[in-house]
Amino acid sequence: MKKLLFTLAFLASAVCGMAQQYQATWESIDSRPVPEWFENAKFGIFIHWGLYSVPSYSPSAREGVGIYDRYAEHYWRRWLNGGDSKHYFTEFHDRVYGPNKKYQDFASDFKAEMFQPDEWARIFGEAGAKYVVLTSKHHEGFCLWPSQYSWNWNVMDVGPHRDLLGDLTKAVRDKGIKMGYYYSLLEWFHPLYKKETLNQYLDLHMFPQMKELVEAYHPDLVWTDGEWDYPSEQLRSVEFLQWLFNESAVKNTVAINDRWGKETRSLHGGFFTTEYDMVHTGDANGIAFSRPWEECRGIAGSFGFNRNEYLAEYSTSEALVHMLINKVARGGNLLLNVGPTADGRIPVIMQQRLKDMGDWLKVNGESIYDTRKWEHSPNFTKESTLYYTSKPDALYVIMTKWSKKPITVKGVKKAKKVTMLGYKGSVGFTQSGDQITIKPAAISSPDDIPCDYAWVYKIQY
Repeated sequence: MKKLLFTLAFLASAVCGMAQQYQATWESIDSRPVPEWFENAKFGIFIHWGLYSVPSYSPSAREGVGIYDRYAEHYWRRWLNGGDSKHYFTEFHDRVYGPNKKYQDFASDFKAEMFQPDEWARIFGEAGAKYVVLTSKHHEGFCLWPSQYSWNWNVMDVGPHRDLLGDLTKAVRDKGIKMGYYYSLLEWFHPLYKKETLNQYLDLHMFPQMKELVEAYHPDLVWTDGEWDYPSEQLRSVEFLQWLFNESAVKNTVAINDRWGKETRSLHGGFFTTEYDMVHTGDANGIAFSRPWEECRGIAGSFGFNRNEYLAEYSTSEALVHMLINKVARGGNLLLNVGPTADGRIPVIMQQRLKDMGDWLKVNGESIYDTRKWEHSPNFTKESTLYYTSKPDALYVIMTKWSKKPITVKGVKKAKKVTMLGYKGSVGFTQSGDQITIKPAAISSPDDIPCDYAWVYKIQY
């Protein structure tokens, strides 16, 4: 019996030793690889939805304000103490709601009566998205799930009286799409969110709430934000991540971003994030990131729905397809935001843009999904019209402007075949040393054009 017990104990110890145990240090946390599914996915949908969707207002580019002042999801803070842009919010709020209307009163107006999660999931699936990230809780602190740590400030206690996050999660996963959650580390007006009581905020509110979210809904991705007030040491971020990677139900599969403290972006965590082509401040174009990365942005200037945005402020379908190509060719993902209305509709203009992207991906998706940045790729500029993505057996040459001239690509040996995705005709090429010259596809009729916006030559090795 002693022999048996010793053997079992030894085997148990060996099995435990085989599993990576992460320590509460950035060196240890950073050693965990970003799950491969994330780098393969390439295209995700961001959703900013909350009480800010009721007023759905911020100044726009027309007023000449900076990008951060165009975020309608910042309505509460901007209206109360919003700096240079405060007067826009004050004037709007007093005119539309009156000075006695409190932000908390919007909870009764956030009813989501038109919300159909299956329809949202269908839209995202047809857009070609491989993952979705929903604002489980934004800086206002209002939760889209029935959190026991958010009494009377969540969707079950007030407003829709419905688990919006849970219903959407089920619908999205039924479509085979991965589901993640944005979570704000800060809460503007939580009484414990201040320097002298920060540990109480972490122990009594934030950590229990984040663990509740993880254990109840098993996210594929945890996307934190609102990290800029305190360094990660004060937020004790590695303490939570140690639990997430060692003990949680999603420890082996969950992906995380890099927003865990005021110093962590593009330095610590999981994949790196840019926002409207900025790394906090500064232009992110041309940066060669050392990890998988993701650009997040709205279709227009705001993440939350903004009724004050005009058509001209929305990116065209062509611009969005080109944006996706640019990010993927540089080794990144695109997390494109939609801002639903308070009653639960995705604005039609956003649906139209997503459908056009999905139509393009139906033809050209193999040049996007599961690809990597090509090792011989040149540095891209705003004037670039040729982009490259690669797989072990193929190189994809993506034209964002149709070329009637031959295309020469250096760094290609032993090409076997060249085709244009979605085009039934043949494509000629010549090989000379380590370069290949592609002869333009012979398009003789508009019916022969396989898609709009961009066209892809596939070089098989």
